[in-house]
Amino acid sequence: MEDPAAFLRSHTARATAALVPEIPLWLATEITPIWQATEAWLAQTGIEPPFWAFAWPGSQVLARMVLDRPALVAGRRVLDFAAGCGLAAIACAKSGAASVEAAEIDPLAIVATLLNAAENGVSVAAETRDVVGQDCRWDLILCGDVCYEAPMTGHILPWLRRMVAEGAEVWVADPGRAYLPRAGMEPIGSMDVPTTLELEDRIERRVTVYRLSA
Repeated sequence: MEDPAAFLRSHTARATAALVPEIPLWLATEITPIWQATEAWLAQTGIEPPFWAFAWPGSQVLARMVLDRPALVAGRRVLDFAAGCGLAAIACAKSGAASVEAAEIDPLAIVATLLNAAENGVSVAAETRDVVGQDCRWDLILCGDVCYEAPMTGHILPWLRRMVAEGAEVWVADPGRAYLPRAGMEPIGSMDVPTTLELEDRIERRVTVYRLSA
């Protein structure tokens, strides 16, 4: 069976996201080959679809905010929740966060995050696990594009609100997904992100970052 890091490198290319050109990442450059390749891998290993191969709008906006205003994360313990390719985590590490963790349930996403962190010369702690239910050990939790399915939202929102009650600040970056809750969401910024019709239903999405309340 192919080594996961070798699989990732052979099906992606070094590229950058539209809003964050200063952070190189291993990304899919054509959607069909990576999905077909991952479907073949899926039959062998039971992995998730390759969401890690794309810099999704929410993570781009979170990364851009942090890079433009490093004081937002400097000296803080940060969790990039459902990190995907690790873009927001890497931006935090580059901006002086005291520690950065990336949480993902997909082992290939963790491989992607670690490769991307190494590509940028930063340290990110990442392992395959579901952190939902754990006690709070972070000052800031970043969530990009997490409310795309009802079961996902129902699984994570009560825990995220508990994290706020236990002292963490939680940001949710959302590009208009259907299951974003409206209550307890304070908008703190927004940006337009170029997208592709291969992944989205339009060529640009407006992403709003919300601060979650308990």
